[in-house]
Amino acid sequence: MFRKMKNIDSAFRTIRVFTILIVLVSSGLCCLSLYWSFRSISRQQQTVYVIGNGQAFLASSSSRKENLSAEARDHVQRFHELFFTLDPDEASIRENTTRALYLADQSAKKVYDNLRERDFYSQLVAANVNQSLKVDSIEVDLSEYPYRFRFHGTQLITRPTTQTTRNLFCQGMLREVSRSENNSHGLLIERWEILDNRDLRTRNRK
Repeated sequence: MFRKMKNIDSAFRTIRVFTILIVLVSSGLCCLSLYWSFRSISRQQQTVYVIGNGQAFLASSSSRKENLSAEARDHVQRFHELFFTLDPDEASIRENTTRALYLADQSAKKVYDNLRERDFYSQLVAANVNQSLKVDSIEVDLSEYPYRFRFHGTQLITRPTTQTTRNLFCQGMLREVSRSENNSHGLLIERWEILDNRDLRTRNRK
């Protein structure tokens, strides 16, 4: 009788220990599953896909400070390319200059207004002149806000009979603003001025 009770008590203890082990292992597996799930979700939230030219590109999110140098240089480059790349087409000129002026303040608008008052754009269209811009260097100083930049490029002005290479040296400041559809970098060029824009050489076209 006592032996049977002892066996039952021993079996009960064994089952209890086994049950506790199963509960602990199950709890551990649940915690690990939750941890890996939250980690995967966190990684997915930091990763986005950008569609460009019909292809999907993987992009990772990061703080503004990490990418500020690259964004600042790209903003400066984008503005100058839009402002100085011109074709003998009024609609194209209007579109490019409008997009460029979203990236800068009144200092750029003043230069644009002066060129328009001198009929620069009308003469460019009438004479079938187009100009392109090659970026030589962009320097941005992030040690002090607003950030100072210098842009050095080369303009290629193509006329029906000649082709002129012109130096372009500009400087200005960069101020942080809210990002928008027209200003994806969230930066604004201010105190922009052209320091040098002289002809380097002119050659006849064949």
